[in-house]
Amino acid sequence: MLETRVTTAAPDINAVSSTAVRGVVAVVIRGDRFLVIRRSRHVRAPGMHCFPGGSIEADETEVDTARREMLEELGLVAEPVRLLWRSITPWGVQLAWWMVEIAADAIPQPNPLEVEWFDWLRIAEIRALPMLLASNLEFLDEWEAGRLL
Repeated sequence: MLETRVTTAAPDINAVSSTAVRGVVAVVIRGDRFLVIRRSRHVRAPGMHCFPGGSIEADETEVDTARREMLEELGLVAEPVRLLWRSITPWGVQLAWWMVEIAADAIPQPNPLEVEWFDWLRIAEIRALPMLLASNLEFLDEWEAGRLL
């Protein structure tokens, strides 16, 4: 069974209503490097570093969201292959972390309205980024501890 991790000061996950904000995080890996973005000044949490992803729209599945967000943010055709983890942010956003595959020769083309920068980084490099979203650090902790599916 997949465990949901509640981040620091998060609300009770059993008390979250059907109107709770839900999002998907796309985890894309090439070798030992993860695809990381810096959010543009035009979106929520501007300038923050994180993995690609975004909010689930009405009548959209998590898989649909991962595909849409990768296309919107980075111009990439992506295939979500498995759910890795679930978490809830301190402000109550329910996140589903999906392993996502892209073509081996695919080159991200950032949409400047959503993404200011991207790079392929090792875990230590990600941890050293300024303004990294806390949920991404928690994901990396889980990844390195081998607690993900």
